[in-house]
Amino acid sequence: MIRAAIVLFLVAAVAVAVLGLTRDAGTASVEWLGWRADTTAAAGLLIALLASLAAAVIWRTVLWILDAPGRAEQARTEARRRQANDVLARGFLAAAGGDGSEARRLARKAAELASESPGLVRVLAAQAAEAAGDVEEARAAYTAMLGFPEMRLAGHKGLMQLAQSQGLRETALRHAQEAYGETRSARWAWRVLLEARLEGGDWTGALDLVKGALDRKIVPPVVAERARAALLAASAAQLEHAPAKARSLALDHAVEAAKLQPGFAPGVVMAARLLAEEGKVGRAAATVENAWRNAPHPALWLAYRDLRTDETPRERAQRLSELAAVNPTHRESLILHVERALIGGDPAAARESAKALEAEPATARICGLMARVAFAAGSPDEARVWLARGISAPHEPDWSDLDPEGRAFAYHASDWARLVITYAETGELIHPRHERSERTLRELPELPLAYDSEPMLTEPVLYPVDAEDYGTEPPPLSERPTEGPRRRAARRRLANGPRAAK
Repeated sequence: MIRAAIVLFLVAAVAVAVLGLTRDAGTASVEWLGWRADTTAAAGLLIALLASLAAAVIWRTVLWILDAPGRAEQARTEARRRQANDVLARGFLAAAGGDGSEARRLARKAAELASESPGLVRVLAAQAAEAAGDVEEARAAYTAMLGFPEMRLAGHKGLMQLAQSQGLRETALRHAQEAYGETRSARWAWRVLLEARLEGGDWTGALDLVKGALDRKIVPPVVAERARAALLAASAAQLEHAPAKARSLALDHAVEAAKLQPGFAPGVVMAARLLAEEGKVGRAAATVENAWRNAPHPALWLAYRDLRTDETPRERAQRLSELAAVNPTHRESLILHVERALIGGDPAAARESAKALEAEPATARICGLMARVAFAAGSPDEARVWLARGISAPHEPDWSDLDPEGRAFAYHASDWARLVITYAETGELIHPRHERSERTLRELPELPLAYDSEPMLTEPVLYPVDAEDYGTEPPPLSERPTEGPRRRAARRRLANGPRAAK
């Protein structure tokens, strides 16, 4: 209306301006019912435009009056919709907060107000029943959702969660399977099915699920690749002790896992071990070197060291030096330089290589390594200082997977299942032995109790003796041995390296 008035006003202004510029006012005559009116053309034009505008205003006013009942009904509907939305919001908040009685009251009120949103009302009713602890009512509400195509997924999820809370595993899996079959993007259903496969040690079924999730774009490609690598390694670990044909499949799975994720140490170590057992030492070494280039791990150099057993210490030290050169600036490579110097029997080189670790935090592993370097260099007092520091120093979780009496990454089936999820989602390893405080690789060395070098104490110490060791009368102090009548503890040779996983 306002726009029309503005247009008419502009037209009238232009017309008057044109007539004024022509300096000819013109004439206009109107005869109606015996009446005649004479005026100028400009005035006639303005009168006509004003009459049109008045007619338009009167028409719009009549229409507005006639439309008043409709506007009132629309206002009532809008107010009802706002009230329904408010009730639904407060109901969902009450259900989320665990206020079951308030949630159920609001759900009943929403059923009266929110006739345009029956789906939300049903969801609120189900969640309110859950919050109130009424399992049967919640199950009935979720079951009712299955009759509506747009609500079927929510119904299956609710019934699955109810079944899980009651320990009905098969029922929960059935609802997850149905939801996964109906919707391509039901990630929660895929996760439930995957965890069930992992819990049962069904690595092949889990691999199929991961492949399906990648095809459906439920998970990113990087997550799917990490999950596949962990699952293949778990399958290889399961088949490793099987008959010869299955062992061949274990080798294939381990090698594929190492290819998918070169930085996945459990898969690489297993692939290297199985390749070495097949006589493919060169290929095993290349696999470990590739993994060391991507993500060095303590288990990798131990596996690399054990690939050959027919070499001298110096040859082994040289081979380990070549592995460290693959990723020379990494912390594990700096540690490996010290280890290979100790293995090669070169204390000076070990002392020089250890300088690169001076800025590292004093963990039990670093303290133990420094103690071995100090002892090999002929400084037993310094070695004891490092051992004292190592007793209270924190441990490194990466070492917890190395068992001095077994193999690295000797996970149980439940450990593999948890590793698949953790590594797929975060790219990090788990360390079950460290978590369970099980036996792990000893980080602090067992140094000899007695040294051939200078004594630790500068003042003489008198040890108590028993008279029966010398007869009825003990000898004078000057004739007693300075070490006492007890034998020295057997001297132990310091190992060239830490105990390796067998």
